[in-house]
Amino acid sequence: MNQALARSEEARAARDKVCLYIAQHRMTGTEHDIAQYISLALYLTPPPEMETSEDLEAMPPDSTQVVEIVPLLKDFISAVDLHGIWLAVHPIYDKEADKLHDSLSKMIVSTNLYLKMPASTYEGRRFLVVIEPMLSPSVVNARIYGSDFVVVVSPVNGQIRMSDVRHVYLHYVIEPLLNARANAIDRAQPILKEVREAPMEFRYRSDTVPLTVECLIKAIEARTMDTGVPEFKIPANADRSDMPRYEHERQIYQEKVDNVRVATVNHDMTQGFVLTQYFYEQLIQFEKDPAGLSDTIGEMVYSMDVEHEVHRARQIEFDKESDGEVLGRAKPRKLTGLDMAESRLASGDVAAASALARQALAEQSDSLDAVAAGARANFILARAAIMTGHADEAIDRFQKTLATSKDQRLLAWSHIYLGRMLDLDCKRDEAVSEYQLALTVRDGQQDTRLAAERGVKAAYAVKGHSCENDADDDPPGAGAAKPAETAPGSSAVPPGIQKPQ
Repeated sequence: MNQALARSEEARAARDKVCLYIAQHRMTGTEHDIAQYISLALYLTPPPEMETSEDLEAMPPDSTQVVEIVPLLKDFISAVDLHGIWLAVHPIYDKEADKLHDSLSKMIVSTNLYLKMPASTYEGRRFLVVIEPMLSPSVVNARIYGSDFVVVVSPVNGQIRMSDVRHVYLHYVIEPLLNARANAIDRAQPILKEVREAPMEFRYRSDTVPLTVECLIKAIEARTMDTGVPEFKIPANADRSDMPRYEHERQIYQEKVDNVRVATVNHDMTQGFVLTQYFYEQLIQFEKDPAGLSDTIGEMVYSMDVEHEVHRARQIEFDKESDGEVLGRAKPRKLTGLDMAESRLASGDVAAASALARQALAEQSDSLDAVAAGARANFILARAAIMTGHADEAIDRFQKTLATSKDQRLLAWSHIYLGRMLDLDCKRDEAVSEYQLALTVRDGQQDTRLAAERGVKAAYAVKGHSCENDADDDPPGAGAAKPAETAPGSSAVPPGIQKPQ
């Protein structure tokens, strides 16, 4: 796509319109903004038609907020010949999906075996796992639309966060069982009063059915989790005289496993899911019974001693913060590494930003991710060098960024910075060339395009500096060290240079 964009101004203009639309429809300013577009994508027919597959009234609410992007996307797809690009990369997608087929099948089969339920329990309902390698691996996009339970994930080295996918699958299996018994679950209304101060989402604190569903799922996860305790097996050829010792070791192993599971349940309870322990205890008995969950869930619900559970909830001291839910809002991302370096640089802490960027360079390897991180680290160091008046280092770092980065935002702003430094060094023709290169590789963001266009129209200048008044014996690069003197509103440092979302 980048190559296609570099060849065509029409394609760049179409991309700019898409990017402008996205910028105007940001809600949080984080990678979670993409969720509304994923919702829309799940309800579009394949290209080139790309029509909505449902009436707008029947589509997810967040998708209808951005449905006007579809005509812009069609223009962009045509301009870059995305269909031709897709034909080339389609086998890569198929290969990534094939890698996950066996592990996903194993997860579903093992879950059904534990619940003692057949795989095709519900007709007219779907559980879908969509693989999209270009999404962030750190975010699992899970959603429930009517009878569709959808998980959109991005694999890393053929692996996904299977526990999150299984969590959604458990919702797919269990929600119908408990929704059918909503009247019985309403008996637990007094519990809601006890969880008002819990850090979980409002829907759990205001409705007994979602709370009960989540508690049962967490209990199942605790009973079936990988505790990390090395499995103990009695040797097949064990001597009868050694059996008491092996039995003792097996008991020790089981105690360790139980301790880990109980600790998990206790944590869930302090998060506000106060029925988890009740269901955990019920599942111990369930595992000994040949009946499946669909046959025993009624007894679990109807036999609950609500007063006892209210009393137990009343004794809990809840956590101050939530862990976050797969099907809920995630907690704000904690800044680390180069993200932290960007934050420190934006706040004026040049030394800390430089240290973090140099650390990233020191840890560099030959992987694609490491090369991209190295380019970004050099970009941070180049801007830090400008702020401290080290022009030669800044030029060197920007050139290293241009040589190693494939990120259009870093490439465009590196050209813009170099153009500004050349303007301050009174090399106008070379500066214009840099601005024009920035327009060619621009990232579709308005600030990039405007900065490059301004550079083409007029030389970049700072207060107290003029090429007409420069002395003939000024050392080379002397003007380029002056962005630190930039007047307010004309800074060489662009706003919001961040890790691409």
